[in-house]
Amino acid sequence: MQRQEFNQLLNDILKPHSIKDFCPNGLQVEGKNKIKKIVTGVTASQALIDAAIDEQADAILVHHGYFWKGESQPITGMKKRRIAALLANDINLFAYHLPLDIHPEIGNNAQLAKLLDIEIQTGLEPVANSVAMKGHLKTPLNGDEFAAKIAKMLNRAPLTSLVRTSKIHTIALCTGGGQGYIDLAAEQGIDAYLTGEASEQTIHSSREQNIDFFAAGHHATERYGIKALGELLAKEYGFEVNFIDIDNPV
Repeated sequence: MQRQEFNQLLNDILKPHSIKDFCPNGLQVEGKNKIKKIVTGVTASQALIDAAIDEQADAILVHHGYFWKGESQPITGMKKRRIAALLANDINLFAYHLPLDIHPEIGNNAQLAKLLDIEIQTGLEPVANSVAMKGHLKTPLNGDEFAAKIAKMLNRAPLTSLVRTSKIHTIALCTGGGQGYIDLAAEQGIDAYLTGEASEQTIHSSREQNIDFFAAGHHATERYGIKALGELLAKEYGFEVNFIDIDNPV
């Protein structure tokens, strides 16, 4: 498939113009025109680029790309080395941030919910494209039981603040760095909040508003959307896709 046709295909699937983001979504670094072999991953790190070079990939497709709002603009140091490697090997870089988080089927929230047996009902925010979602556990669990389930399914123990004695029925979630939504979840009387990261004040919010909290890792909670997108591209459009997980403990 031609590069621009592939970019349009991704836009048709993920609809990036439907939500305001902190970075450009779509083609970020231009490489060869014909795309057949794709490497997917969470972040366009040097390690992922090196792996894509070894795979002789035509394109890299990630959740975390480049050119973030507030990022230093000069192309020097680490940024220069990454972009130079892409250009030298004629590899395209495509990135989709919030559009991949919120997709109702292959998005990060949807895929994490599926993995942990959470039934998503609606957005947590009162807007059309809420980044955080809310729903319920298909089988209610207490905090320790749910933490154990997260550890088993994501292969890492979550950081927790367990303040309730009763089982979790309702839950809100936002993959990645969504800890700021805990207060909105608490305002709505939700039993628990699940995200990737925690800030110092997050634990106080949990304790003082009686809401169980789980931080399961930014990287760990965002592996599944990009993986599902790659699987869709392979199954429906015949691309050769290889998901490469460059682990990150954060």
